[in-house]
Amino acid sequence: MAGRGDQTRRLAAGFMTLALSFGAAQGAHADASLLNVSYDVTRELYKDINPGFIAAYKQKSGETVSVKQSHGASSAQALSVLQGLQADVVTMNQPNDIDLLAERGQLVPANWRARLPNNSAPYTTTMVFLVRKGNPKHIKDWDDLAKPGVQVVIPNPKTAGNGRYTYLAAWGYKKQNGATDAQALDFEKAIFRNVPVLDTGGRGATTTFTQRDIGDVLVTFENEVSLIDTGVGAGSFEAVYPSMSILAEPPVAIVDKVVDKRGTRKEAQAYLDYLYTAPAQEIIAQHHLRPRDPAVLAKHASEFKPLKTFTVEQVFGSWQKAQQTHFADGGTFDQIIVDRK
Repeated sequence: MAGRGDQTRRLAAGFMTLALSFGAAQGAHADASLLNVSYDVTRELYKDINPGFIAAYKQKSGETVSVKQSHGASSAQALSVLQGLQADVVTMNQPNDIDLLAERGQLVPANWRARLPNNSAPYTTTMVFLVRKGNPKHIKDWDDLAKPGVQVVIPNPKTAGNGRYTYLAAWGYKKQNGATDAQALDFEKAIFRNVPVLDTGGRGATTTFTQRDIGDVLVTFENEVSLIDTGVGAGSFEAVYPSMSILAEPPVAIVDKVVDKRGTRKEAQAYLDYLYTAPAQEIIAQHHLRPRDPAVLAKHASEFKPLKTFTVEQVFGSWQKAQQTHFADGGTFDQIIVDRK
């Protein structure tokens, strides 16, 4: 029979094991993780930004944080968050996708734009063209996309912010040149009759054009065109800048319900704040996105061609009005799809 001393030693060892296990659990809890749910063509951007943030946060707070990424068509990503994907932050390509989280899920407050500088958009971009080497169809401006015999690759505006920006850019181009709404609608119909396939996201459209060899012109974000134009297979393509285009201001936001549930608000706020710092703005510029920091933008001025742009608000009144008129069920885009058939 064990003596009282043996029992005491066993009890002490048990308490020590429990204490070590509890300490390990506490240490694991202290290492926070974030999920950034983003749109299709920012994979490489955040792959480069995340290590810089992790190092800066460690230096400032002494705490370790990890960041996971999720990418897909912007509107589809927003729906996934609405349906339960536990995003600590969302970094979308147009405000409607974050408004959706505010209006239908109360996951973010209605005033989310006011919580960070520049309406919570740390960089801008625009829509430009990518054509095949030599530009055999002589595509120079939006009007060329509506010509018979030109195949245009655009993702579906119902699912992709990329496609939505393209649609609005074409409509705005016609309106800025004096067209009526009826003429702008006919112009969109002519363009979409030239679209051979409607991919669900921007990266899918890029694959269709560059790898499946479908289409004469790809319309996509300036940064995506620049990545292709300077990357593998660059000699096969050329960038073309139209006479004017739309200003895209991709927004970011904390998903309040998720961070409050997970206890990650501090880390999530630090992550989005980091996007506005000079190091992050430099990475943004290197990925051919137009940084907000004036000094960083000036440093890279030669890389960004001057281009006349207009905003959604200037042409359509607001994102909400544009969504309701053009992309809601029964809107103008649905009329275009019927016309395609």
